[in-house]
Formats: sequence, structure tokens, C-alpha cells
Amino acid sequence: MKYIDEFRNKKLIREAAAKIAAIAPQGKINFMEVCGTHTQNFFRFGLNSILPANLRLIAGPGCPVCVSTQGYIDSAIALAADKKNIILTFGDMLRIPGSSSTLEKERARYGNVRVVYSSLDALTMAGSSAGKRFIFLAVGFETTAPAIALTIAAAGKMKLNNLFFLCSLKLIPAVMGYLLKDKGLNLQGFLCPGHVSAVIGTRPYESIARKYRVNCCVAGFEPLDILEGIYLLLRQITSKRRPLVSNQYSRVVTGGGNKKAQRIIKDVFVTCDADWRGFGSVPKSGLKIRREFARFDAQKAFSIADQRLPGISALSRRQNKCRCGDILRGIISPPECPLFAKSCRPEDPFGPCMVSSEGACNAYYKYKG
Repeated sequence: MKYIDEFRNKKLIREAAAKIAAIAPQGKINFMEVCGTHTQNFFRFGLNSILPANLRLIAGPGCPVCVSTQGYIDSAIALAADKKNIILTFGDMLRIPGSSSTLEKERARYGNVRVVYSSLDALTMAGSSAGKRFIFLAVGFETTAPAIALTIAAAGKMKLNNLFFLCSLKLIPAVMGYLLKDKGLNLQGFLCPGHVSAVIGTRPYESIARKYRVNCCVAGFEPLDILEGIYLLLRQITSKRRPLVSNQYSRVVTGGGNKKAQRIIKDVFVTCDADWRGFGSVPKSGLKIRREFARFDAQKAFSIADQRLPGISALSRRQNKCRCGDILRGIISPPECPLFAKSCRPEDPFGPCMVSSEGACNAYYKYKG
């Protein structure tokens, strides 16, 4: 198949759902998808309504904006308070609540928060405005890490001294392994993210399948991709063979991944422990800037640490009731949060899972009511 319409063909979707129902075993089956686009499209196309009732697809930590900590947001807000700084960010970061404010509110207050569509935009802006200081919020998974690494390397070649990066880059396989230490989740399989896997390949998941005895399947994002991924996971379970890694998204993903992308990441970043919202510190799950490029590291340049600013009491109280952390860990589904669809809606969110288009709460609110 070549075109998107073919992956949304209703007849083929019904046939795929019937095949899933035919091989689905009895009892509860829990699969976790680790990509916000899977979450969105699973409900957007109504796939939840055509699958067996005992099969549950759990939203995991697949939203890079959502897993950024409140302390990281507060650090960005603190930098925005200095009028000498210009904060550059992707749009879905603007409305993520910090302890007492958001970048959107700081933009209205100071006028120095700007939305960009690529880290390369930051390079262009810094290169043409030598008298100004630019700080790019480097948020994402392995998908965005190569472009950010290229930008940092290019800034080094250009000898820029006015461009900095506040890093919150995270690694998916590490957090998948960390999740599996929680036996309460009782997962039978992972639907692995297609975009991340296009960079890292399928091999990093093999150690997860082997060590934790859980099946993995890399899947694309169209309805038939998702259904075929679920079918492959079920087939692995019913075969009763040793857990393995399947690749439904072979038109994009290979076993070894994108070697050039992996090389530039390794050249600019080094693996480190990282804080995830709802998880705390996860070993070897993040990327930090290498010493060779330390002059571009905003944390070092501005002597800041991941922090929490004093909060407005009413806001802080409501945020304490927000259960985004539990949703990201798969402990509860969005409707189980006491704020969901009540005081927390897309137009007035209290947690990042409701803000981002890749957030589980946003998907449930839009498509599941």
C-alpha cells in the first residue's frame, strides 16, 4: 500500500478487527503504547469500539511535553523573567503549567517568548541578532534529538556565543524498562513508537523483550498500522514462544535504524540519568550536552538547576490533585483523575496531558468524551 487512504479503508479495518477478535485469548490483555500519536489515533478513528472488550490499550509516557518536569518549566519561566533572554520553544510548551505561571503568561508579560518550528530556526535567529541572547527549550525524544544535535554542532562551527539550549531530551527504551519494574501494570506487550524507532531501529527493544519477557511491536500510526501491530502482539502471545520484537512499520523502520542520526546524537550528547514527570529519576534515560559543547548548555551558562518556583496557592492546590504522573505511568486512565473534564479541560488545563496534542487526557477529552 502506498497512500494514506488505503490505511484508513473501512473494509480492511473491519477485517483486521475480526482477525484480532479471532485470536484474542480469554482474560485481560494489557498492551501499552508509548507514543502520543498512537493514543490520539486509537480514539480518533474509534478503534477502541471495535476491539474485544478484554483487550486494553494503555497510554504510556509517549508525550515528550507531558513528561517534562514542573521544575523544568519553572526553570524556563525563570529564564524568561530576564528581559535580556529570548526563549524559543515549540508551541505545545507554552501552556504547560509551572508552579505559578506558564510560558504563555510570561510571553504576555515580557514579550520575549517566541514559538519556533525547528531548532534550526533558533540557529538562524541567533546568527542574525548578535546583540541578543537566545535560549532554545530542547524537549523531545530520540525523534527530535538529531536535529537539535545538528543545530548545536552548527552553532559551534559558526562560533555563536548567544545561543543556548535548556535540555530535556529523553530516551524511550530506558523508560520502558523502568516501567516494567512495576509488576502492578501486568503488561503483556508494548506497541513501540514508529518515529522514535525510525531513528534507533528495532534492536534496542530486544533486551527489553529478553530481560522482562514482554513482547514488543513497532507500529505506524494509521488505523491499519495500529490494528496490525496489536494483531502481531497477540500472535506472539498465543504462539507461546519466547518474547520477541516485531516490526509492523517496516516501510519506515529498520533493525539498525538511522545510523547518521545516531552518530550526530552521540557526537553532541552523552547519556545521563533524567527526571520524568510522574517517575522521578530514571537511570540512563536522558541526554545532556557533551563537555565539548558545554558553552551552549543553558544550565551551565546561567547556573540554574531544575527548580520549582513559589506557587500561587489556589493553582498549586489544584495541581496537587492533577494525576498526570499516574496517567503517564499507566496506573490510571484519564477519566479517573478527579479534575478530568471538570476543572481541567483543553481550554483551561491543569496538567500537561490535557495541554499537548499527544497527551492522553487531550485524546480522551476530544474523542472519548
